[in-house]
Amino acid sequence: MLSFVRALGFLAPLAVAAFVTVALGVAAYVPESQRPALVAVLAVAAAAGMTTMALVAWSYFGWRLGRIANALEHALETDRPTELRVTGIPAERRLARAFNTAAGAYLQTEARATHDRLTGVANRETLLGTLAKEVDRASRHYKPLSVAFIDIDRFKPINDTHGHNSGDAVLRQIAEVLSGSIRASDSFGRYGGEEFMLILPETLPEDAVGLAEELRSLVMSQQFTIAGNQTLKATISIGISGGRGSELQLDMLVDRADAAMYAAKSLGRNRVYLYRELDEESLVRRAPISAQHQAQATAIGQWANDTATQALASVLAPQPQHRGRPSDMIASLATGLALEMGLPHEEIERIRIASLLHDLGKIAIPEEILDKPSTLSDAEWQTIGEHPRIGQVILEQATTLREAIPVVLHHHERYNGGGYPHGLRGSEIPLGARIVAVADAYHAMVHDRPYSAAVGHEKALEELRSHAGTQFDPVVVDVFCEIYGAAVPPDGLEEVYRLHERARGGLPHLEDADNEHAHPHTNGKRPRIRKTAKPPAAAEASG
Repeated sequence: MLSFVRALGFLAPLAVAAFVTVALGVAAYVPESQRPALVAVLAVAAAAGMTTMALVAWSYFGWRLGRIANALEHALETDRPTELRVTGIPAERRLARAFNTAAGAYLQTEARATHDRLTGVANRETLLGTLAKEVDRASRHYKPLSVAFIDIDRFKPINDTHGHNSGDAVLRQIAEVLSGSIRASDSFGRYGGEEFMLILPETLPEDAVGLAEELRSLVMSQQFTIAGNQTLKATISIGISGGRGSELQLDMLVDRADAAMYAAKSLGRNRVYLYRELDEESLVRRAPISAQHQAQATAIGQWANDTATQALASVLAPQPQHRGRPSDMIASLATGLALEMGLPHEEIERIRIASLLHDLGKIAIPEEILDKPSTLSDAEWQTIGEHPRIGQVILEQATTLREAIPVVLHHHERYNGGGYPHGLRGSEIPLGARIVAVADAYHAMVHDRPYSAAVGHEKALEELRSHAGTQFDPVVVDVFCEIYGAAVPPDGLEEVYRLHERARGGLPHLEDADNEHAHPHTNGKRPRIRKTAKPPAAAEASG
């Protein structure tokens, strides 16, 4: 139709010329007295033709533009792509292509603004907007509404042990399992980190508990695939809050569901907890643990932790140092570095334990490989490379020492990603593992090994500096050289215990220590980093 209209447009000059010629020809045969009437008739005929043509064109273009407007409105109201057929004249085809491109770009922009990029589910802003609408609807119609907060249990150890890529894979798979198992009326999305939110319209809190239990059991039964085609199990803790009608408030629902979720985790994880108001008139009042009892419990827990550490260390004590015997020097270096870097005392405690047990896995490596003075074969290197994983397995059986696993497992990772067992790089490597790697390497260089002779303190520092940024974290190396640059670091079990007690006391830096513990030849002042040129190459410091 549009092509026909365009053809008529091109013929317009010819039509006008033909009309004038016919009019003049007819006028020649019409008496002069009738010519005004003829002109009037011809004028009316021309006006009628032009009006009819304009009406037809207007109707056609209105119909076509209406289709485009409807398609645009549909694209704004749906999450599915809307496309126009690319047909007609060049301008019409160009308009259709531009519309299709704009509609696709709009959907992509809207998806990025409303959905979480990693998991593909709704993001926090979208969830809160949906929850506000549901709260308003429930208040107006006196309907029930429940909210569930879902948190992945022990997610940080997954990242620390298997790497952030594996953690992201677990997040995506759990989001897929949960989003595919809810009702059509429910809304689900990622609230932040490893936390998800589930909005349950027209659902009483007691009913929401049953739905949450189904989701919890479903996740617990799944095997999640991570890097290297490995699989692992994961669990979730769920907190629920809700109510009915005007008693509902958005902030209150969110805060209570969040508190219930943390209660579920504190009760042992992998469970559903429904928020309940405290009954102030109850005969049994709910109160926090007293300061005295808390101190007693903490002391007993620390004793149990120290006893477990000493028991494992005693197994390794008869071995030579290169076979995994705990090193007081490595422990004191790692603990001192952690103190100087201002880490929390819990993290310092974890690093201290891990530094003592970092080579625990060597207990299962054949002695002929560990004692071999010549070059190791590929198969022997493969066996050596298994000792971090062996240490992981041992510590997994010792419940109180599990927090040390990430450091033990990753202390042979390299800052540039060239280490083992997972090839982590940079900040992907747990900080404790980066600290123990520097302490372990220094200790290896200043002591004789079957495969290498000891080097001096200054040479060891040069080696650390030369490998900063490739093998070692440059920040950790700088701190090490700053606090231990002037002399050989203190050694011995007494130094480990001194630093350990300082960490428990919350003292942040080594410079707070009493002068009698200051490094030799420094007059109690912290030594500064010495600027030395990096050697062109250096050997591997620790096996």
